[in-house]
Amino acid sequence: MSTDDGRRWHRVADTDELPDGRVKTVTVESDGKSRTFALTHYQGKYAALDNRCPHQGGPLGEGSIECNDDGECYLRCPWHGWDYHPTTGKPPGGYDDGIETFAVEVREDGVYIELEGEGAHETTVTDVMARTMTNWGVTHVLGMVGHSNLGLADALRREEKAGRLQYVGIRHEGAAAFAASAFGKLTGRPAACLAIAGPGATNLLTGCWDARVDRAPLLALTGQVNQQVFGPGAFQELPLKEAFSAVARFSHLALPGSKHGELMGMAIRSALLHRDVSHIIFPDDVQTLAATDDAEAASPEGRIAPAAIAPPGESLDAAVDLLKKSKRPVIIVGHGARFCMEGIVALAERLRCPVLTTFKGKGLIGDDHPCAGGVLGRSGTPVASWFMNECDCLLVFGASFSNHTGITPKKPTIQVDFDQAQIARFHGIDVPVWGEIEVTCGLLGERLGGSAKTTDQRPEIAQRWRIWREEKTRRLGDDRSDEGESRVSSAAVFDALTKLCPKDAIIAVDVGNNTYSFGRYFEASGEQAVLMSGYLGSIGFGYPAAIGAWCATHSHEVSEDAFWKRFADRPVVAITGDGGFGQYAWEVNTAVKYGMNITHVLLNNNELGKISKEQRAGEWEVWQTGLSNPDIAAYVSSCGGLGIRVSKRSELADAIERALAYPGPATVEVLSDASLV
Repeated sequence: MSTDDGRRWHRVADTDELPDGRVKTVTVESDGKSRTFALTHYQGKYAALDNRCPHQGGPLGEGSIECNDDGECYLRCPWHGWDYHPTTGKPPGGYDDGIETFAVEVREDGVYIELEGEGAHETTVTDVMARTMTNWGVTHVLGMVGHSNLGLADALRREEKAGRLQYVGIRHEGAAAFAASAFGKLTGRPAACLAIAGPGATNLLTGCWDARVDRAPLLALTGQVNQQVFGPGAFQELPLKEAFSAVARFSHLALPGSKHGELMGMAIRSALLHRDVSHIIFPDDVQTLAATDDAEAASPEGRIAPAAIAPPGESLDAAVDLLKKSKRPVIIVGHGARFCMEGIVALAERLRCPVLTTFKGKGLIGDDHPCAGGVLGRSGTPVASWFMNECDCLLVFGASFSNHTGITPKKPTIQVDFDQAQIARFHGIDVPVWGEIEVTCGLLGERLGGSAKTTDQRPEIAQRWRIWREEKTRRLGDDRSDEGESRVSSAAVFDALTKLCPKDAIIAVDVGNNTYSFGRYFEASGEQAVLMSGYLGSIGFGYPAAIGAWCATHSHEVSEDAFWKRFADRPVVAITGDGGFGQYAWEVNTAVKYGMNITHVLLNNNELGKISKEQRAGEWEVWQTGLSNPDIAAYVSSCGGLGIRVSKRSELADAIERALAYPGPATVEVLSDASLV
């Protein structure tokens, strides 16, 4: 019921609900907001006090009414023991730090509190910054709402309510950062991860490092303590600018005098241009400051120039000269070339040469393409290593020359990259070419024309694939699970996945034995996208990364940008081991809460199998790599998803098909053996 002046009465309790001499917290939901009060019952009278103690913010409704020897009774703050009169809110001793009180009526049907009607929302600085985020195309924020980011969280809530943003509340901030990193790797655009001050912020660091070393844009938003307590070491105060200084290319405080829209715009611009991490720190008291009348949300219009930069002519000439002399060139593509494959494949077809990929580049060309040569390195195939060994020239696009990749320095090499710092990073390169990959690839094709007199290696590529596929078939025979064994080989798992995984799936792969087996045995369609923790190699990446991928497939729901249609509603598959999944297993509940259609294939060998192998290879005793696991399929089912446990090869296909058809999070737990690779 409301009065003519806009005041409203709100029922908060039954008349017999609160005994005399007691206090409780009551909540009023009004105009889309929740507000709590300390409802007291003292000497037959009800009173309503502001629930927040003015000193440290303690919840007075969780306190108690205590009496001294003189019979004087006071409501005591549960946090620091300060006293207030139970009905007037005034402290003893004549101090002026009393509690605001509100009118109360006791009616036949309950106890009511009278409140003023909510006026129009006053725009805050974080409202301006949140709107800037959506103006710049940020569609998702993943994180955890807490006491030092509540003002910012409310601004994000308003953007979500307006249909411009989706928020995903995760169970651990580390998962939010990994999900945002995967989102950036997949799309080239940043998602944001949100945390409180102190431990929430530090929990983001691993995922932020994953984004930085793999060149993915990411936006980290962290709360901070009030400005007035900076320095002395307040609760959960950490020097966050210093903590993020090594990982974030852009890290700044939002201060009262900041140009708040511009600050957020600069952060997102930096993340996009440098494919790196940006970080903004929000002191608690700044988040709710009223925006000035002239404050505007920033937009990207006119702020980013086209990136299609051609290489210098002398570099292009040198590359063309080397390719013209080559009879058996090989193209190698890394993750940095993921948005440029159409031109690279066309160039390979002109040169009639193999296209090999780094492990991070797996799936950029379909393994059934006549020029596809498979994956190089420790997680690769003998097909790729054969052609690298037999070539007379390497043309490398967007690869970092990591020691795990194993690109030989012994062959004449052309390296093309948009980032000059990545060129010749580990050793000298015969022809370093600094230019945008797609543009450079097109110019090489034009300059070569019909003059390239290379050997047609495609028949040899087909022959090498036949040899490797015959070997994979023989390895399928190593699986004895249908003959009484209770463990399925990795070769069998990825043979089934090759046949059943949707051709346009986004596949998030964790770190461990499962990773090596995936690289070796799974054959990609060319339309699939593969996400992994590349340079950082962080165990635990897989399942949170699938959450980030799922967010990308739903970005079209909050953005009119046609860019997002390429990801819309694509299937998401996670591949992990039991060790990696255990790092963030509780995020299954996040997937259930938001109805995420994630198909998860988990290889459970009850050990950190990759580490066991390294111990054996180094002639160490295998030590402390065994794991004690629950029935993981049953756990997923208990969370509200679909869990299926598989112990026989003959059960794989049906289990994977059921999981793919399930309209929510589904896990196929495959009992495997680290020795059955």
